[in-house]
Amino acid sequence: MNSNEKQLEEQNLKKTAHYLNLQIAKMEKDIFKDAEQIREFRKYAWENKGGMDKQELNSVRTANEQEAMELLRRRDYFKKLIRIKNSPYFASIVLEDELKRQQKIYIGFTYLKDEKLDNLIYDWRAPICSIFYDYESGVCQYEAPMGIIKSILHQKRQYKIENQKLLRIIDSSINIDDEVLQEVLASESSDRMKNIVTTIQQEQNSVIRNTKDKHLIVQGIAGSGKTSVALHRIAFLLYKIKNLSSDKILIFSPNQIFTEYISNVLPELGEENTLQTTFHDYLSKIIKEYKTVESYIDFLNHHYGKENTNTRLFLYKQSNEIIKDLEKFVKDLENTISFKKGFIENKVYEYRKEELNELFHKRYNSVPFFERIDAMALKFSENNYNGSKKRKATYHKLLLEALDIKKDYKKILQTFYRSSFFKEEITEKEIEKLNNNKKIAYDDALILVYLKGLMEGFYYENSIEQVVIDEAQDYSYLQYIILSKIFKKSSFTILGDVHQNINPFYKYKTLEELNQIFSGKYIELSKTYRSSEEIIEFANKILDLHHVCAIRKNNNKPVIIRKNKKFLKKDIQNLKEKYNSLAIITKNTTSAAQLYKELKTEFSLSYVEATTEEFIKEFVILPAYLAKGLEFDAVLVYQEQDNYFTENEKNLYYVAVTRAQHELYVYE
Repeated sequence: MNSNEKQLEEQNLKKTAHYLNLQIAKMEKDIFKDAEQIREFRKYAWENKGGMDKQELNSVRTANEQEAMELLRRRDYFKKLIRIKNSPYFASIVLEDELKRQQKIYIGFTYLKDEKLDNLIYDWRAPICSIFYDYESGVCQYEAPMGIIKSILHQKRQYKIENQKLLRIIDSSINIDDEVLQEVLASESSDRMKNIVTTIQQEQNSVIRNTKDKHLIVQGIAGSGKTSVALHRIAFLLYKIKNLSSDKILIFSPNQIFTEYISNVLPELGEENTLQTTFHDYLSKIIKEYKTVESYIDFLNHHYGKENTNTRLFLYKQSNEIIKDLEKFVKDLENTISFKKGFIENKVYEYRKEELNELFHKRYNSVPFFERIDAMALKFSENNYNGSKKRKATYHKLLLEALDIKKDYKKILQTFYRSSFFKEEITEKEIEKLNNNKKIAYDDALILVYLKGLMEGFYYENSIEQVVIDEAQDYSYLQYIILSKIFKKSSFTILGDVHQNINPFYKYKTLEELNQIFSGKYIELSKTYRSSEEIIEFANKILDLHHVCAIRKNNNKPVIIRKNKKFLKKDIQNLKEKYNSLAIITKNTTSAAQLYKELKTEFSLSYVEATTEEFIKEFVILPAYLAKGLEFDAVLVYQEQDNYFTENEKNLYYVAVTRAQHELYVYE
């Protein structure tokens, strides 16, 4: 660009930085002053509360809460300004409206206004900023609160700014070969996931900004940025949806390692981290019949450690077929179970078994099995004791005693396994395992939770408005049914890749199958930003894929295949000298633990297992099923002669090799 244009850009940055510095200084004083006033106000209210009537006291409390909320809002904005102080904005667009007027929009992580309340910087989530991500030069449009606004996009620029100094200006039309994007992709990875605000691509933006559809189901290939998209979508929804806060959003992560890895993205975007959990945590919350529930990772480790023998039984237990069989079993129980006797309560109120059965099978037949007992107990208590809770509890106990089935889900589950509704062979020894009070197997736990839901109603979370599920392909159809009933009023964003399914007993042809439960919009992300072209070509051959599009430019580093272990330590040393992060990925924990034992005396490295919550990415060793969602500069996929990836485990192998960004070594 010419020197005059460059000078105008430098003047704008100087002006913006000046207002930004003034605003930060002013807010620092104001926030301190406001906090001091609130403390004085609270002190006054406390000292004078004895002289206030109830109405005055409530009025003071309300005013106090409003002042505190406003202070928190200002503090949050102040923190955002501090974050952008050194680099106020990262892009700009020039738009021409229908009256031929041109406007230049500067885009940053948050907004900034001058004394006239004109925007010096627009928040990247503002409607008008969607043009930057969605269009190249020419006719464009965006959806504003008043409707669709059409414009002509004349210019797109990106900036590199450090310490309020303009280092570089790039005139660009963001596309897959964009210079800034390639620079980001070429950089080495760190211990935490990075935000992608400056390089969001059009297909990613279509997911991030979608608010028309209640549910989104996203199929994205390895390295397509699914997790980043999910987190940026959360930041966008917090900006877009009134009264939505971080504590009303729940992320289901594959494990604690992953949770820690993504923990800094939302704070970088100026938002608080949301609630996060695993499906295992929810199983443990609902199941009270056992002290512990086997985790999904332990379940996988047993299988990939070759501890499983009855494959057909495991396939059936996690199939869609067993869902219908279990529902038929419960329906049969409802139809055949009855009250074997009546009872007299408090020596006054008599209930004959015929009357009880009439209520149970006809009047309350639309209510889940054991909830009918609760409904009947409440009705009797209301009729006779004005709804006394104590009498309701008494009725509840008497009704359960009169039934010819006990509320013992362990026994009911065993009955199901022994019944004609259960379609696979199972030994009595395997059924008897359910009598163990200490631990229930993962596959049994899923069935038990659904059984409990059918018979007494599903646990309901009414405070969560948005649910985000990552690594969606590892959840069975039954798990989604359970989640849809627990969060029945929530919106779901579900992201996964059927090619990375590591559950050996359940596979989707396409995640679009989940539309049968959620009736959402199905979107595909077809470009991968993680791995080099050479690594992607190698990964494609594993699953015979042809449609994967690699965005990272060719780095001329071929995938290295090793047939001999003697090169291992030398390869490790070379890669450690070249990169910030290196991982050795094995098939299972047995192989990882053994190799860690061999290497720890010569190298400083971390061993990652199911209970690990935090680790340093500089050099780690871990099994493939714990590497989900992570990425490293270089990866060594390690297999031994007696512990290699088989044909049936090619999805797990695919996961392992697609963790690599720049270089991949495969030890066979």
